[in-house]
Amino acid sequence: MNLEELKALAVNAVEDVKAFDVNVVDVIGRNSITDVLVFASGRSDRQVKAIANNVVLEAKKSGVAPLGVEGLNTGEWVLVDLGDVVVHVMLPQVRDYYGIERMWDVDDPGYDEDPSYDDGSAFNDGE
Repeated sequence: MNLEELKALAVNAVEDVKAFDVNVVDVIGRNSITDVLVFASGRSDRQVKAIANNVVLEAKKSGVAPLGVEGLNTGEWVLVDLGDVVVHVMLPQVRDYYGIERMWDVDDPGYDEDPSYDDGSAFNDGE
């Protein structure tokens, strides 16, 4: 399965279980771990688990064995590693708190306007 097909599989799998605020971030050339990150939110821990389980199920149906699944016990943040695509399914408050997609989505125009973003200037002592 090529990258575009795997990305489509992941997005369709999260959307099938009514995930919201789905964001796909291309990280090719920015790290050596994966090529695409898919972020999605669920309205409850039960829905987060169901979304992640659907990603695993659809991947297996397509012949893709997930490399790992983390976080299913609590359901606040579940990571499904499909190799070239890594899926993060989170509760909205967890997603907002950690803000990991902002770290990767630097092309997002709102990134520079985020008040929680610290450019390190506080340590500059006005110089």
